[in-house]
Order: sequence, then C-alpha cells, then structure tokens
Amino acid sequence: MTYHTRFTQDVLERAKNISILFLDVDGVLTDGSIYLTENGESIKKFHTLDGLGIKQLQQLGIAVVIISGRESPPLKKRIAELSIQHFYLNVANKLTQAQAVLDQHQLDWSQTACMGDDWPDAPVLKKSNLAIAPPLAHYEITQLAHYTTQNHAGHGAVREVCDMLLVASGHYDRLWKDALQ
Repeated sequence: MTYHTRFTQDVLERAKNISILFLDVDGVLTDGSIYLTENGESIKKFHTLDGLGIKQLQQLGIAVVIISGRESPPLKKRIAELSIQHFYLNVANKLTQAQAVLDQHQLDWSQTACMGDDWPDAPVLKKSNLAIAPPLAHYEITQLAHYTTQNHAGHGAVREVCDMLLVASGHYDRLWKDALQ
C-alpha cells in the first residue's frame, strides 16, 4: 500500500480544490491536554510534523486559518513561528468567524476543509466541503467527518491532512522528490 491509497477517491475528490483549511487547536493541533503550571500558565505541546505540513500548504497558496475557543501565550508563539496570518482566538461562534473569513477572501464553502474534534467545531465541519476529525474526536464529530485521520491529534494528524491536500492537488510527489535531493 502506498501512502496515497490511505485516502479514498471520494476524499481526494473533495480535497482537490481546497483553498482554505480551518483548524481548531486543542484536540487537533494538540492532543487536547491542557497543562497548567503552579502559576496558572498553560503549556501546550505541538508536533513538528504538523508544522512542516502547514508550511507546505502556505507555500502552495492554501490558507491555513486557526479558529479557537481559547487563547494562550504558547499558542500565539506557535502561530507566529508558522507565520499563520489568519487566526482567531477566544471565538464563541466559529461558524460566524469562518463565514467572515470566506467573505473576506471571496470564497465559498465548496473550497473549504475543516478539522475539528468537539461540538463547537460542528457547524463549520458540517458546512465545509471536506470535514476531518482526529480519531479521538467526540463521537458526534466523527459522524460528521468525511475522513478520520489515522494519526492522533498532536501527533501528526494535521500533517496527514496537509499531505492529503497535497496528494489531491497533485503536488505531493514533486515535493517528496524535491525533499530527496
């Protein structure tokens, strides 16, 4: 089995013309755990695989948009490291925010993919052309998803989605070939 065959034809067809990838943070870019120091500061763990995948999408003109219900200094630092230009933190209504992003970029839902893990993500997942969940997402979210990643959240799940978009857009093989040189 090649890497490409882990994605069904239906999923690859949905992924073909994606212009925006909406991402939640806790339970998607992280494993969902929240570590607190004795001073009440939060600590988050991010995976480097996800970071490279995000960078690859950005280089191809696919916008990665963070919409999170929370905010933390570690998250802001990671967003800056990855040069993510569109991020919205402490968002109560993710659907309203996602629609505003689409309006700003003059795009529609047929050009969107979304990865989320819990109920606040459901409205955006439901409207997106490609809905993705990590394997430990809430049951109802997995039922909305067109694809559930094999990798767990915070352990390369976002990279798996980035790779899927690269395969669907025909860029994966070239990028892999370039990486070998």
